[in-house]
Amino acid sequence: MHHAVTTVDTAPTSTLRAYVALTKPRIIELLLVTTVPAMFLAAGGVPPWQLVVWTLLGGTLAAGSANVFNSVLDADIDSEMRRTRRRPMALNRVPAAKAYVFGSVLGVLSALILGFGANWLSAALALAANAYYVFVYTMGLKRRTSQNIVWGGIAGCFPPLIGWTAVTGSVDWTPLVMFAIVFFWTPPHTWALAFRYREDYKQAHVPMLPVVMEPPAVAWRIVIYTVITVVVSLLLWPVAHTGWLYPAVALVSGLWLTVESIQLLRRARAGLTESALKPMRLFHLSNSYLAVVFLAAAVDPLVF
Repeated sequence: MHHAVTTVDTAPTSTLRAYVALTKPRIIELLLVTTVPAMFLAAGGVPPWQLVVWTLLGGTLAAGSANVFNSVLDADIDSEMRRTRRRPMALNRVPAAKAYVFGSVLGVLSALILGFGANWLSAALALAANAYYVFVYTMGLKRRTSQNIVWGGIAGCFPPLIGWTAVTGSVDWTPLVMFAIVFFWTPPHTWALAFRYREDYKQAHVPMLPVVMEPPAVAWRIVIYTVITVVVSLLLWPVAHTGWLYPAVALVSGLWLTVESIQLLRRARAGLTESALKPMRLFHLSNSYLAVVFLAAAVDPLVF
């Protein structure tokens, strides 16, 4: 067993960095990518900038809150994995009690900012996403099933709903389709990363799909989910009544992502070593894909 190393640094800037790191800022970028386009579609153009600011601030704090709780609850896993063992909780940089307080404060602030800055439906959705990520994914699914990310990923699908309801005050089919795009996109995106860090997950006893299944079987599932993602992305065209820009971008970028997933399957079936599988190509491309598709959704109402 690799045990967490106690390295307490009391310098204010170091402490501040540790608290910021608990919120996992890089993961929050996904939230911005999927929230704002939903607001543009809901507004049929440019939404009020103040509303965008309050919604993004509230959403960022909500996601940060969920990530803080996840950091505390997964400290033992993080300390076992090379990719995560420099995280604050794995190094005992922040006491667990203080981290829980920090996460709670962020959660309350996010609800108040969304409630007063947008509306209470958006605030309730953010709290629901937060609770789902902490209780269902982190505490329930992650350590118990290889389907952890399929159902646990639902928490990351909430931003389009929050963005849409911030503008309209109600849920509609358009944000539900955007929710579904992120839902089907999450497994292939995460499994590609899990291919790269398979040994890490195996050592930490986290049953990610590449840990419990052979590479060709995982790659085949990645292809299936990728194709479904592309099909669902095209549903936004008739449902949101977009112009031609969105479906053109969604189709071209979707075909690109599908080809890359098929190439990963071919490499897996050829029995290549894990390093030769090059799963991170698909991982990085999937990030770009989601950004491009949602950006097209945001720009479309400005053009047509």
